[in-house]
Order: sequence, then C-alpha cells, then structure tokens
Amino acid sequence: MYKVSISKNSSTTYLDIPPFHPSNKYAEYKYKSISEITNPAYEEVRNSLFYLGYDKDNYGTEKWNPLSAIIQEGDHVVIKPNFVLSQHYEGGDLFSVITHPSVIRAVIDYVYLAINGNGKITIADAPQMDCNFSELLEKTQLLSIQEFYKTTCQFTIDILDLREFWLDKSLSKSTIASIKKRKELPGDPKGSTLINLGERSKFYKKMNMDMIYGADYNRDETMKHHHGNIHEYSISNTILDADVIMSIPKLKVHKKVGVTLNAKGLVGINTNKNCLIHFTLGTPDNGGDQFPDAVLSKREKLLVDIQRYLFDTLLSKKIKIFDYIYQIIYKLYRYLIRPWFGTVKKEKILLDAGNWQGNDSAWRMTVDLVNIALFADKNGKIQQQPQRKLFSVIDGIIGGEKNGPLTPNIKQSGVIISGDNPISVDIVAASLMGFNVQKIKSIYTPLSEMLNISLEDLEVLGVEEYRDVINIPDRYLDFEPHPGWPDLLNEKSF
Repeated sequence: MYKVSISKNSSTTYLDIPPFHPSNKYAEYKYKSISEITNPAYEEVRNSLFYLGYDKDNYGTEKWNPLSAIIQEGDHVVIKPNFVLSQHYEGGDLFSVITHPSVIRAVIDYVYLAINGNGKITIADAPQMDCNFSELLEKTQLLSIQEFYKTTCQFTIDILDLREFWLDKSLSKSTIASIKKRKELPGDPKGSTLINLGERSKFYKKMNMDMIYGADYNRDETMKHHHGNIHEYSISNTILDADVIMSIPKLKVHKKVGVTLNAKGLVGINTNKNCLIHFTLGTPDNGGDQFPDAVLSKREKLLVDIQRYLFDTLLSKKIKIFDYIYQIIYKLYRYLIRPWFGTVKKEKILLDAGNWQGNDSAWRMTVDLVNIALFADKNGKIQQQPQRKLFSVIDGIIGGEKNGPLTPNIKQSGVIISGDNPISVDIVAASLMGFNVQKIKSIYTPLSEMLNISLEDLEVLGVEEYRDVINIPDRYLDFEPHPGWPDLLNEKSF
C-alpha cells in the first residue's frame, strides 16, 4: 500500500510573521524561538507526518525524527516549492498561487532534523519568465528562514532561481516578452543537463509535431528539442544532484492539465522554457489542441492565426527591430482595425493556448518530467530504477480554484496532504478537490503506466472524514475547475 495523509486545521490563515516559528514547543523542536501567534501550517505539516506513522515509537519525545526513513545524514535535499509568480495578476492573494513560507519552514525543520546538520538543503525553482525573484523573496520572507538557520545553527541554506533569464515588466509597458524586458540571470550554479527521453517520451510517435508550441514564441527551438527520436528537456543539475526532492506544491487547478500539484510543478526543474511543449496549434479536427472544435468563428480564427503568425515571424526572432514592428502592427490593429473588425470573445480567449480539457500536449510534457525526476541519474542518464527519493507536502491551507494557475480565486481549505510517492499524493489531492482523477492524464497516466499503481493500492490516513476519498468519489472540498475543464467534476454520492 502507498500511504497518503491528510491533516486539516479549522483555521484557513497563515502565520505571516517571519521566520514562521511554530506556536507550540514540541518535544522534538530544538530551538527556543516560539511564535505567540498560531501557526496552522506548521501544526498540520507535523500532523501529516505523524499520520503517516513515521518513527511512531518516538512520537512525543525529543527523539522523534519522522523523515529519518526518507532522508539520511549527509543527503543533499532540494526543497522544490511552487514559485510560479511574484504577484497575483488580478490583485488577488498571492498565496492562492504560490507555496506559503510557513509550510516551507516546517518542512525545513524536519529535513534538518533528519540530516542532523550534516548534509545540504537547497530551495530551488524555475518560476515563470515574468516572475520578479527579488520581489518573490521579499513577499515570502524566505531570507528570514535562511538567516535563522545561519545564525542559530551555523548552517547555510541556498535559495536558487534556476532560470537563465527573466522578463522585467518595469522596463516596458508592452505586454509582449520583448528584448527590452529580457534580463540575463546566472541560473543554476551547477549548470543544466540536456536529457533526451527518446522512445520513453510521451511525445514519441505523436502526430503533428511540426505544430507544437513552447513557452517563449520560438517554435523552431521547441521543435529542435522534440522531433523523431529526440525529446529533450534541460534539467537543473542541482535537481539531478539531489538525493531527495521535497516537493511542496500549492493545491490549485490548472488550465492546461487540470490540476497543479506535484507532477505539473516539475516544470520548475526545467531551465529552458522552450523545451516544454504547452499545446499544438489548431483544433482536434486538424490534429491540434489549441482550441476546441467549432468554438471560433471564421473571423475569430483569422485573428488567432494572424497573431500566431506574427509570433512566429517576429517575436520568435528576439530582435529589437522585429519587436518594434510587432508593436506597430498591434497598435494599428488596436486603434484602426479592432473598432470595426472586433476581437475574440473573452470566454473564448480563456481557452486559447490549450487551456481546456482536450489539451493532448501538456499532460505528455508533465509525464515526461515525472519520468526524468524519478529515473534520471546525476549525469542525466535514464535508468530503469528510481534514482532519488521524492517526498511531497501539498500546501492546501489556502488553495486556488477557477482560473488557475496564475489568477485563481482563493479556496479556503485548511489541509496539508503528504506522502512519499508524489503521484499518489496528487491522486488523493485531486480526489479531495472533488475531481475525477481518471480524467487527469498528467497524474493518472504515470500512476497506472509508469509506476504500475492502481487506486486500490492507495491508503488514505489522517482526517477521518476524508479516508474514503479514493473509494467514494464526491465533491469533498468542492473546488471549481478552470472554465475549460467542466467535465472534471465528480458527481455527488447522494
């Protein structure tokens, strides 16, 4: 059996005082500092580890070391949060989008306990291109955790932005990813490794690979990494070097794959965004998944096709003069053509770029990254046996629903979900959200095909009201899916 625990707190708020100390002096807690204000996230991370039964004989004593079965002294442990953005696009709660630092602090405390001060802890992620990492550090106050460990334990925790560049939106009012906005970053200090999954890729023998689309305009670069027997991803060497990856995603919905949990969160281990296939141009009638069939009118289809043509011929070149030409064309359209020719309706634009349940591309990319995280060795060679341990703690104190992953509505859930098989944890989490997991290929495919695990192999521990979440499909936390995923909902069991 694969065990997954669910813990729940009556409070759906986070402690916002850094460095996010626990509010109880637990027997195993080695430090003097205690928060005078309740820290629900810390409490539920601890409870979730207890429910899993780790080191149960020592629970309640100073010897309790719940992660000792997963992490050994001397291990390099990489903490992989969900740090996609530094702000909510629509002014909502940032922590409906990203992992809260109070969850990260709790995980770090138990990781440090397991390595006994002898090993390495790194916090690492490759956020979206327009994430301002300095702003992210300021809003999460992660540096306060780093400073606490440096001062209290003389232990250094590295915090890494794995990206090679970012888009500084303050440098231009334009919404495009222009050359003017692009600023180079040092990236992973250990570098990256190009890993070819070849025939193990879910894109192997997929049709219409000449119509794939990545994340940064340049389709030629994406096709260079994905054609024939070549299916490559640029993976952080810090990730490959890890003995254990502690994945701490956010409990939220996703427009391209249904949910953002552990599996989809692995996009943050890839350092070249154009290695990530997001969708395939066109509709299912012509082999694509950019839009559903029969959604766009002829006029709207023309507008969409022109926009993608301009992306391919101008913005993909990453040359200033081409960026300038694109902006001129866009202004001509905005002020002269749009008033009489119109635009694509907002409810249809929400589906563009594969943001719907018929996306047959993004789930494949997600499964490929699961394959790499599990089976790629430190040199980037794919092996038959898992090469590192993966542990998951999902931050669901506050979740994100409806227009996720970037502009979700707050979903006050109060839960932490944990386990040592991240895909099993994803299955339980998605079921708890109220979704039909068999319709979520990004997590159901690796569970059934790569790991050869059935739903009957999962045991849910912890909160009694959720222990049948796998066996009795229901709406449970009642998350609202992205508008492009209306068929994701479980039916009520009554």
